[in-house]
Amino acid sequence: MRVTQSMISTSTLRHLNTSMSQLKMYQDQLSTGKKITRPSQDPVVAMNGMRYRTQLVEVQQFKRNLGEAYNWMDSADSALNDTTSALQRIRELTVQASNDTYEEGQRGNIAEEVRQLKEHLESLANTKSNNKYIFNGTNTTNKPVDLENDTFSTNTHDVELELLKGVKVPVNVSPQNVFSQQMFNDIQQLENMLMNEDTTAEELSAMLDTVDGHINNAINERAALGARVNRVEMMDQRLQDQKVLATRIMSDNEDADLAEVITQLLTQENVHRAALSSSSRIIQPSLLDFLR
Repeated sequence: MRVTQSMISTSTLRHLNTSMSQLKMYQDQLSTGKKITRPSQDPVVAMNGMRYRTQLVEVQQFKRNLGEAYNWMDSADSALNDTTSALQRIRELTVQASNDTYEEGQRGNIAEEVRQLKEHLESLANTKSNNKYIFNGTNTTNKPVDLENDTFSTNTHDVELELLKGVKVPVNVSPQNVFSQQMFNDIQQLENMLMNEDTTAEELSAMLDTVDGHINNAINERAALGARVNRVEMMDQRLQDQKVLATRIMSDNEDADLAEVITQLLTQENVHRAALSSSSRIIQPSLLDFLR
């Protein structure tokens, strides 16, 4: 086959362009730290990267949901703790008032403290988190308890948050189980009995079982909430593991091995210099000579 000057020039340009493309690819990898900069360079890596990135975004969203769940549950747990303390104080006052030696004025003072505790329980029932009422089911914009207007929550729907893919967990406490109308009516009845001078010690003692029942309701609800908090904490740990795993797999898929890329760049640079040198010798005189 006859080799012409034009064939040599064309072949030289093709090889130099290929070499330059390789140098550009290695330069892009070093600049971005990624194996590819366009999906067309490796569609499999690109598709896997999109899949892993979507998984990581989901994990980050579930982590944000976990933060919201912790806010609700921590606020509810604190309110239930204060509720239990207030009810126990009412029980202590009931035991104290059951003593027949107490005068009418002393029972009146106890009744005043019971009234203050009742109003405190109302404020606990209307606890807010992130400007939402947490003891009114899904109706988070209205007060669950309003003693002045004698209204109480009737919403029984759970507030659920998706903490894992397809797994929803209720984060609220049902108001009917703790801050019920019956509880406030019983406390009001106790207050009225303390204000009535004809109330006997036996009648006050009989109220102890009623108060104990409400204390048990608060404790049971707090225990149920604690069990859900434990489950949420386990989900939190699982999400952290998933985030670490997804990040590692995504890095393995698309991050460039910098040591390998630098080595290949230096090798390709030597090849390119050799190609330029040999081309300048073969094509003489040429545009390369003119450009020197």
